[in-house]
Amino acid sequence: MGTVLTLIGDPVKAGSGETVLDQGTIDLVRRAVEAAGHATGTVTALHDGVAVDIAAEGEAVAVRDAAEAALAGAGLPVDAAAQPDGPTRRRRLLVSDMDSTMITCECIDELADFAGVKAEVSAVTERAMRGELDFAEALTARVATLAGLADGVLARAFGERVRLMPGARTLVATMRSQGARAVLVSGGFTYFTARVAALCGFDDHRANVLEIEDGRLTGRVVPPILGADAKVEALDHYAELWAGGLGSALAVGDGANDLPMIVQAGLGVAYHAKPRVAAAAPVRINHGDLTALLYLQGYARDEFLVAD
Repeated sequence: MGTVLTLIGDPVKAGSGETVLDQGTIDLVRRAVEAAGHATGTVTALHDGVAVDIAAEGEAVAVRDAAEAALAGAGLPVDAAAQPDGPTRRRRLLVSDMDSTMITCECIDELADFAGVKAEVSAVTERAMRGELDFAEALTARVATLAGLADGVLARAFGERVRLMPGARTLVATMRSQGARAVLVSGGFTYFTARVAALCGFDDHRANVLEIEDGRLTGRVVPPILGADAKVEALDHYAELWAGGLGSALAVGDGANDLPMIVQAGLGVAYHAKPRVAAAAPVRINHGDLTALLYLQGYARDEFLVAD
């Protein structure tokens, strides 16, 4: 079984007429990979100007590192990912984080805005997602700032602030059209995961539950708190239930509480992630949108079930 190197640019830039991934870039990467001692072979276009597969020989991490170094050295906004090629490349399960992954915001920060404490809460969120704070303790402290808010603020936050990440619906719809299943797992809140899951077509969702009494948020989370360990547990459960094991699962997220599931999945992706997460993940997407996860699985653009 050989290695496949996938180069992915930003489809939005390509759609606006900007050259994202041209022949010069492809040749640059091939030369760098070959100079590192890894032969390259057939180049397969997945989306003209946006994504290609390049057959390569050698260990996937070494191939990826050589490609990334060449792209970074040239200042090119293109992602590079390498993995073993073969029949399991198209995954049977997607397990995804929600905040800053499937949606463009952090829901708790938006709720805090209604309480007048967004700046302080956002600072804690950032540190927690970087892995600098204990997740459960940081969540408990942030939720405490919401005490007394009317529960109607949840609907306002969802309607006014929550927007799907580009490519979210296309990713889920395309994978499900090929028989895969999809689960949303979040350290956020079920009020939002239920609605985002419905919008994108996820099969199931898991998250924390905000405690509400007499129409107001109490400032507490109903235990147990869902953090990194619970995300791994969800990945294990659904991989066994629907995918025949972890090898057929794809996990994606951006924060430190996503990293354990990212490194355990058959294909783990850090999506526009915090530095610690990106550094440790097998695959990192920093420039493309969520359709990059389809290119990683070998889907060509004309196979996408366009839903966005």
